[in-house]
Amino acid sequence: MILFTLLLISLTLVICHAIMLIASLLSKKTIIDREKNSPYECGFDPKNTARMPFSLQFFLIAVIFLIFDVEITLLLPIASIFLFTNIFSWIITSILFLIILLLGLYYEWFQGALQWTD
Repeated sequence: MILFTLLLISLTLVICHAIMLIASLLSKKTIIDREKNSPYECGFDPKNTARMPFSLQFFLIAVIFLIFDVEITLLLPIASIFLFTNIFSWIITSILFLIILLLGLYYEWFQGALQWTD
């Protein structure tokens, strides 16, 4: 029984390797095209500098959006557990979580991270 299992495993491995070898041999490109080998960069010329100027303010707004988006996904299940928990602990937890979110929002606001233009 063990010999039969080992034979099946080795046969499976040989067949998989043979299929991968045949696929890699058949998928090789024989025609080399300079344009197709160059990277496609959404209309930008890949021959120029690799780094383009990027707005740091936009990056900060995007990071803040992601942080608050994750916090909203943490906030959504609070409504669904209302019937399964103690009402007092539910209210305390919900209010505490919302206060933490509001404090973070006010901190970002007073630091000036939410202002798009200066």
